[in-house]
Amino acid sequence: MLFFSHFLYGLLMGYGGLLAPGMLNMTAVRYAIDRGLKQGVIFSAGAALVVFIQAMIALFFADYLNKHPHILDNLTLAGVFVFFALAVFFFLQARKKFKGEGKRKKGSVFFTGVFMSSINMLAVPFYLAISAYLSSKDKLILEQPYIVIFIVGASLGAFLLFITYAYFASYITKKVQFIAKNINYILSILFLVLGIVTITKL
Repeated sequence: MLFFSHFLYGLLMGYGGLLAPGMLNMTAVRYAIDRGLKQGVIFSAGAALVVFIQAMIALFFADYLNKHPHILDNLTLAGVFVFFALAVFFFLQARKKFKGEGKRKKGSVFFTGVFMSSINMLAVPFYLAISAYLSSKDKLILEQPYIVIFIVGASLGAFLLFITYAYFASYITKKVQFIAKNINYILSILFLVLGIVTITKL
């Protein structure tokens, strides 16, 4: 029962923590629109793999990171520059004529998911906070194998959330043409907002 509850908490945190439109799920939508659902799923797999690593770092090194908060601050500062750079990149992409198919190789989509998920500097603090809260409520045991089970649940939850966005991208393309045609503008604004929000948290 404890195994299932830890997996379920991880699943809910992974899914619910990324439920609001953000850079990763909206990028999954972009790939699904531009290149099809399969490519959106491949991107989602790359992004979810990094979520697994980020959650693992947060839970395995929770004590160390809490005692050395400057490490997270330095990583967050580096992420600010990347967010602004990506905001400019997607704005320039938005200036190009919208096309239904991309020109990149299929293999690069997975590593794009890995890269974009890696620069999400809010993920580690998020899982640090979640694990601390659940532990304080006696809902999470910060020991093995419960930590690994929670992490597996969190990465699977994130993967399912990204796939959900990618799956409904077909509906967006058909029914919400404004979003489909302006997805790069939306991503540019999201990265800009993320950069600003990240600065205010430093």
